[in-house]
Amino acid sequence: MLEAWLVAALAIGALNFMTPVLLATIGEIITEKSGVVNIGIEGVINLTAFIATVVAFYTGDPWVALTTAMIAGLGAGLAHGVIAAYLRGDQIVAGIGFNMIAYGVTVLGLVALWGQYGSSPSIPTLPSISIGRGLPLSPLAIIAVIIAVSTWYFLTKTDTGLRLQACGEEPRAAEAMGVNVLLVRTLATGLGGLLAGLGGGYLALTLGSFTRGIAAGRGFIALANVAFSGWNPLIAILGAYVFGFLEAVAITLQSIPALQEYSYLVNTLPYLGTLLVIAGFRWRARMPRALAKPYIKE
Repeated sequence: MLEAWLVAALAIGALNFMTPVLLATIGEIITEKSGVVNIGIEGVINLTAFIATVVAFYTGDPWVALTTAMIAGLGAGLAHGVIAAYLRGDQIVAGIGFNMIAYGVTVLGLVALWGQYGSSPSIPTLPSISIGRGLPLSPLAIIAVIIAVSTWYFLTKTDTGLRLQACGEEPRAAEAMGVNVLLVRTLATGLGGLLAGLGGGYLALTLGSFTRGIAAGRGFIALANVAFSGWNPLIAILGAYVFGFLEAVAITLQSIPALQEYSYLVNTLPYLGTLLVIAGFRWRARMPRALAKPYIKE
């Protein structure tokens, strides 16, 4: 009975832990399908988690905080989209720069608001659903899966989704069909930022506080998951779930007294395990032809 409960706890916990990675992955799939790469989603998660923490701390309303995080993520995504599409800036450099700026801003914010370098005070958390014997499941975990399935349908079964993909495959052909490639790329990057912002807000509002570098590499895991999935949102659910399951396992292992002194080593399990799985399985898919290539009208 105890073993069955533990398996159920790990399975449900994996759904909760995978949510920010899955949301960031789906957002990046949309972004890259349009022809833009945004490696700054690690910074988006950090920044939006901090913004959600500040709003929740001062308003006491986690839903307002989550909405604010989404808006902030949208703004960050649109800014990157403008740099990539209209200004034809180096997308990799812009992403790296945003990661660095976001980390610095959040640390300065911690010091300015609460006089602490490491973490914020406690904030209200998002409600969860009780499953089985009191196992908590966040409604956003279910919503994230629905978003992934809806994104797959949007990209493969709708005219708008096919036009978006055309911007990442053959932008000149898309322009010839009357598609505004620069606008589509900017909006797609904004939508990707919004979903990463939703993941960042969820992260802070589930943990109940903001800690320095709260993203902890989840943005980079999401980038790896995009390639692992072959830019397929349905397969991305699997990649994110692997990470979530291994994170649930790592937290469970930390509760074992004999392993507590090796907690830092145990914490690497989700990252090492996920990267090994992603590296070991390759789907027959290629990246969009025009990915990271600026589009210049003739």
